[in-house]
Amino acid sequence: MTDWDDRFVSGEYPRAPEPSAVLRSYEPAIPDGRALDVAAGTGRNAVYLAEAGYAVDALDASREGLAIVRERAAERDVADRVETIQADASTYGFPDETYELITMSFFHTLDRFADLIESLTPGGYLFVEGHLRSADATPSGPSDDRYRFAANELLRAGLGLTVLYYDETTEERPGDHRRATARLLARRSSGGRQTYPPRPDEGDERDEAGAERTDG
Repeated sequence: MTDWDDRFVSGEYPRAPEPSAVLRSYEPAIPDGRALDVAAGTGRNAVYLAEAGYAVDALDASREGLAIVRERAAERDVADRVETIQADASTYGFPDETYELITMSFFHTLDRFADLIESLTPGGYLFVEGHLRSADATPSGPSDDRYRFAANELLRAGLGLTVLYYDETTEERPGDHRRATARLLARRSSGGRQTYPPRPDEGDERDEAGAERTDG
């Protein structure tokens, strides 16, 4: 059993955290199709996307986490739209030009970024969020800066795409914990001109998930 298996079984990680607020804001403007949720955890984004109409592949190294994904998908009556893949995202062979949308949350693996982009269909969307290095006290997340983005590091990684949304922010978390986070939504060029989804109303785009995922 892996460390993350233990966390999921113990209940340390929430069984049904809310999907990313930024993803939720932009998703209505993104065409349905196939979606890949990398490091899916307990399915916070995967189950939401299935409910929104996507055929979702939920990829994670944790057998216990994926079992919860399947249970939640069944509870939400979308089991037929969610396939689980038990694999390590740092070594998995992502198929070329397969997904209209790829999401990856709190799993730091920039060396696979080019492979994720190649796995998008032309015009496909990539959403990534992860822990950010900060001079402020941010006890939420990994203690090792190797598993946090440096300032603008995630943005630079996405410059080969059309960047639709980017921010770096510190937010308050339950239990008086603070989390520094970088978020990117970008689109793979389909050649020449392309359409651009409107920016949602500002509102509250902060993610209220109960815990975060990292490989460190």
